[in-house]
Amino acid sequence: MNALDRWTEAIDRLRKQRRAVILAHNYEPPEIQDVADITGDSLELSRRAKETDAEVIVFCGVHFMAETAAILNPEKTVLLPRRDAGCPMADMVTAEDIRSVKQRYPGVPVITYVNSTAEVKAESTICCTSANAVRVVESFREASAVYMAPDRNLARYAARHTSKKVYHWTGYCPFHNRLRAEDVKQRKQEHPEAVFVAHPECRPEVLDLADVVTSTSGMLRFAKESPHSSFIIGTEVGLLHPLRRANPAKAFYPASEKMVCTDMKKISLEDIQRALETLEPRITVPEDVRLRALEAVERMLAAA
Repeated sequence: MNALDRWTEAIDRLRKQRRAVILAHNYEPPEIQDVADITGDSLELSRRAKETDAEVIVFCGVHFMAETAAILNPEKTVLLPRRDAGCPMADMVTAEDIRSVKQRYPGVPVITYVNSTAEVKAESTICCTSANAVRVVESFREASAVYMAPDRNLARYAARHTSKKVYHWTGYCPFHNRLRAEDVKQRKQEHPEAVFVAHPECRPEVLDLADVVTSTSGMLRFAKESPHSSFIIGTEVGLLHPLRRANPAKAFYPASEKMVCTDMKKISLEDIQRALETLEPRITVPEDVRLRALEAVERMLAAA
């Protein structure tokens, strides 16, 4: 038995003993996605975290995702196998920043991307994901303007699909922002038959070249239902694994090999095994912060 099989066997045994569920984001390495009970984007995983009857949630993703699970499940043990798996974009805005925004734009709803800390969520009107950002913006029927944080690219994308004024923070996802229009044009030249599918965290000039703009789960659905046989994928390279697994007869090319989130690659099978053995690192949120953040997250889930 090789090391991969030993870790998988140990994880399966511990998962049953701990009455645990393993959630993995679509950007996690293939072996992490393969051992998970549930894979998906941040919206899907937020929903499933709320629905699970497991006693332990092992979240294979980054810190804000595990925090969101803890916000929704205060009675459960939420584990992040690597505490240092963070999100640079989430670190680009603070709770104090959001308080300043609310003073500067009184009465304007603050829509915070779920890629944010619990403290930032607690200061926000509502959360959103890339899958439901436009729907969340439109849910404020009486508002003529909204403020979106921290991702400026997602805000610019939403602004294209609403008549509302969309103010925004200046943050961005480093690896989505890294994709340039020149990269996409080069890939299109290499694969002229391929459909270009882009994530809304990409730059506006990249989205201008896209045939389809959607979240990671939207990409999975589109690829499965599309009559096309080849695709250029404009998001983190981890998504190529579930795309290829679900569509073995189709071809998928990364828009750029540079689109690698190092934080999403930190968790190993050994880390998962250790977390299940020790029930650490455990992610908790102070109750006063959790209750305020919960309101923003639950509004997001209701709007979805």
